[in-house]
Amino acid sequence: MARNTLSRAMHDVGLAAWFGGTLANAVALNPAAGAAGGASDTGRVANAGWDRWTPVNAAAIGTHLFGSVGQLLGNRKRVAGQQGVAGMSVLKTTLTAAALGVTAYSRALGRVVSDAGSTPSRSGTRPSKRAKAEVAAAQAKLDQLQWVIPALTGALVAVSSYAGEQQRPGEVARGFAQR
Repeated sequence: MARNTLSRAMHDVGLAAWFGGTLANAVALNPAAGAAGGASDTGRVANAGWDRWTPVNAAAIGTHLFGSVGQLLGNRKRVAGQQGVAGMSVLKTTLTAAALGVTAYSRALGRVVSDAGSTPSRSGTRPSKRAKAEVAAAQAKLDQLQWVIPALTGALVAVSSYAGEQQRPGEVARGFAQR
């Protein structure tokens, strides 16, 4: 039981940081970088913020994944035998894979922007007309993707809440009886 509790805590804390950090950066950091002064300062501030967030985000994702695997192992009998749990597990896995893919792609785009240095920008994800074409294209994609990660991880939070409801003793008994 203690291992399941630890796994759930790791799953939840990692997911909370992944969701909350990317949402905060999209809502606050990227627009606030535009107030840094000049266009080159905007790019420098946005890059500094995202570069500081990256290792924390990686740790959050790793913690979430480690906890997810632990939960899956701990609940394997429920996954196999309780009505609805396997489908919920597939949905969570699909959402996690999508969020990981978008996060990895966004990081690759962020690397293009960060490696360019103090790129002239209007905000963290909006290039100025003086930005190099490659960097401007990466920023334009990031401007859209910055909302996709919180949407996917937010959906994971909702599905995880539903999964928690499936663990109530009455739901477990009903789910096994229906199978």
